[in-house]
Amino acid sequence: MNAQFDLTNASRAPKPIPDMDLGLKSLMEEIRQNDSLPAPPPENVFVGDGDYRAIGAEYLGHFIRLGGLLPSESVLDIGCGIGRMAVPLTQYLDPETALYEGVDPVNAGIEWCVQNITASYPNFRFCRVDVAHELYNPGGAIAGDEIVLPFSDAKFDFVTMVSVATHLPEGEISAYAREVMRLLKPGGRLFLTAFVVAAGDPDRQAARPRFTRGKTPGTWYGDPSAPLGAIGFDAGIIEDILTKAGLQIRRLSLGHWRGIASDHYQDVIIAVKPE
Repeated sequence: MNAQFDLTNASRAPKPIPDMDLGLKSLMEEIRQNDSLPAPPPENVFVGDGDYRAIGAEYLGHFIRLGGLLPSESVLDIGCGIGRMAVPLTQYLDPETALYEGVDPVNAGIEWCVQNITASYPNFRFCRVDVAHELYNPGGAIAGDEIVLPFSDAKFDFVTMVSVATHLPEGEISAYAREVMRLLKPGGRLFLTAFVVAAGDPDRQAARPRFTRGKTPGTWYGDPSAPLGAIGFDAGIIEDILTKAGLQIRRLSLGHWRGIASDHYQDVIIAVKPE
């Protein structure tokens, strides 16, 4: 059972598709077991650990249940990596009406996605954005706090940022939030994962990672020797960043990284661009 709490205006949260549990579980299981779907060799999965298809299928379920993603909607996947989220979406998004765009700074992942996903699913497109990151793209030409994504205004119904804010400083998250606000259609949703560190979380024996205070106020590091390997923020900081960008917080669903029962590891924030 998810550990969730709703914020002030959560009564207007996007509604997951009703009574889809049985069909969705069946689809997720098909994706997990479908060996014909694209999957990179294990040594090439450079973003994230764990089973490639199983984690992708899990997040498809979260996109639908928590974010209300519909098969007809246009999706922007920020930090698409090597297509872990894209592959299961090929089995859900309508090829006639839906569009998927994936962006990432690591060229090897983008090339793999173009060759192995776009070749079979032409409504799935990928492009590299040469944004600098000290771990993933240290020689990048674009500063993270100056990011401008190559898409027109109000193009997308749904934007995902899975395991992106967990590797960025506050200023860069703000830059992405402004871009998300620009790129979403009115009523469109952002699905963002983060480590939202509330009082008592760092002291839980079962917490993974076990965060320690960072140098910047409000930040927490999973490993102080590599701060952007896993960065968390005091509760309210990311929510405030999104609100300042013009988005409205609809839901915060707590993850099991802190040692509680939950269907997902990182915390999930759903934010909406006002109509």
